[in-house]
Amino acid sequence: MKETIKKMNLESEHYISEGCHIIEMSNSSDDLEVSVARARVEPGVITKWHRLKGISERYVILEGKGRVEVGELAPQQVAVGDVVIIPPMCPQRICNEGEADLVFLAICSPRFDPHAYEALE
Repeated sequence: MKETIKKMNLESEHYISEGCHIIEMSNSSDDLEVSVARARVEPGVITKWHRLKGISERYVILEGKGRVEVGELAPQQVAVGDVVIIPPMCPQRICNEGEADLVFLAICSPRFDPHAYEALE
C-alpha cells in the first residue's frame, strides 16, 4: 500500500440485486486489508439476506434510519452514528424505515471480493 487520496465519484453509483445502490470508494489489489463502499437504500426497501465468506463487515450509518438484522441478534433500530459489526458468515440485511435514503459505509476486512458474497434467499 502507498499513500493515496481517492475521490468519491457519485456517477459511479450502481444498483446491485441485493437491493441497494453502491459506490466502491476503495477496493483495490494495492490495499488487500480493507475496502470501503458507500451503500444507499431507498425508503421502504429491505435488502436481501446474504453473508460474506471470510470477510468481516462494518456498517457506519451516515444518513437516515432503519432496522438491521444480523445473525442471532434481535432486529435493531439504527440511525446516524451507529456502527453495526458483522462477523464472517453472519446472515445480514437492512431495511430503510425512514422517508429519506438510508446511507452507510460498508467497510470490509479483508477487502470485499464478489466471490465471497453468498445470497441466502
